[in-house]
Amino acid sequence: MNIKAIILSTALVLSGSTLFAQQDSDHKYQRPLKDVLMEISKHFNVRLKWTDVIVDGKMLDYADSRIRPYSVEESLNNVLAPFDYKFVKQGDNLYKIKNYEYARITDEDGVKMINYLNSLYADSVQWNKRKECLRKEVRERLGIDPLLKARVNAKPVISKERIYSGYTVQNFSLETLPGLYVCGSIYKPLIKGKFPLIICPNGHFLDGRYRKDQQQRMATLARMGAICVDYDLFAWGESMLQFPGEAHRKSAAQVIQALNGISILDFMYNRKDVDKKRIGVNGGSGGGSQTVLLSVLDQRYTALCPVVSLSSHFDGGCPCESGLPVFYSCGGTVAAELAATNAPKPMLIVSDGQDWTSTVPTLEFPYIKRIYDFYGAADKVTNVHLPAEGHDFGPNKRNAVYNFFADAFNLKKQMLDESKVTIEPKENMYSFGDKGEKLPKNAMRSFEELEKLLNTLK
Repeated sequence: MNIKAIILSTALVLSGSTLFAQQDSDHKYQRPLKDVLMEISKHFNVRLKWTDVIVDGKMLDYADSRIRPYSVEESLNNVLAPFDYKFVKQGDNLYKIKNYEYARITDEDGVKMINYLNSLYADSVQWNKRKECLRKEVRERLGIDPLLKARVNAKPVISKERIYSGYTVQNFSLETLPGLYVCGSIYKPLIKGKFPLIICPNGHFLDGRYRKDQQQRMATLARMGAICVDYDLFAWGESMLQFPGEAHRKSAAQVIQALNGISILDFMYNRKDVDKKRIGVNGGSGGGSQTVLLSVLDQRYTALCPVVSLSSHFDGGCPCESGLPVFYSCGGTVAAELAATNAPKPMLIVSDGQDWTSTVPTLEFPYIKRIYDFYGAADKVTNVHLPAEGHDFGPNKRNAVYNFFADAFNLKKQMLDESKVTIEPKENMYSFGDKGEKLPKNAMRSFEELEKLLNTLK
């Protein structure tokens, strides 16, 4: 045997001896996490997916004692728990390993949560106590009231009207806190009169409020006889003139977006062309999360329509939806319960079969309908479920919205024609110029400036 072979053989023996020696209680039976996962995959004949960052350098104490040879899922739970990891089953033999998600639980846990919530109230008296608790604690945990008190009460700057077929569009900018601006668009019927108002917070769809289907929805509702207002997410759109995109995933985004929604309703509410008895709120995905939150914070809304958002097992994956402890209110709540605080006001829940709203027809909707029935108003809440569709704001979802608000606010269904809508380039919808050259001089220019202000308001 040559020298190289002797060295290699010795190294292998020493390596094996070292590994074997570490498999005792003195060394906590420690093994690399990657090796344990590969062993689980082989033993149960399943595929496990993970990224390198999940396993690189990770050592698992008491590794073998965590494996249950009779259950792949019990084994994975035991192995992943020390690292705050979880698994998601993506097929009969496929599991994805992910970081723990504070905003998401399993569908099965959602059922348990709904059962628990149902046990808390058997009639309108018990529910009203719970509702008042939720409204109070949501405000406190969000921290909205100090911000509302600190507003500058500036008048919005509104652009000239752009006239189209049956509707007009105007841009606006509004200073809320000192140096903090929100921008959006007002879609209005071309005729004169007094109209219902629909506030439309935006979701995380590509191109935000500037995208085609957003403009179609706003303009069509305006053609049908409603004033519709949409606006940028925090650190999206023109808000990015003030803050980098990553600021959108700060927890402060949740309260700032609520501040924006309330402030926009405030300045629109007292307009002579707004009917105060018909005030709606409608958004999809993250905009649906805002729809529910705004309806809890502000009782001026008389109808609401969250689209592809409502759930009992997902609070919203962006900190702008769940970054503040709103869902810990009154011992724990979910979006479905928060939406139910609107009973007996008209509400449409739009859901689909390919995202977290897939359980709405069998879980969240019956739960909410039960609460509406406390008021003899079970017919006031409806669900349009699209089992073959996914997470978007497509034509079937928009048609559901049109029909709902037509019924709730007596809009003109004969004016429902998206082909009459002019899709504007995003530059037309900017308040501060194509390159932000009109941004006010006092505007904040960093998230640190905003953070400093928020800290003084706590």
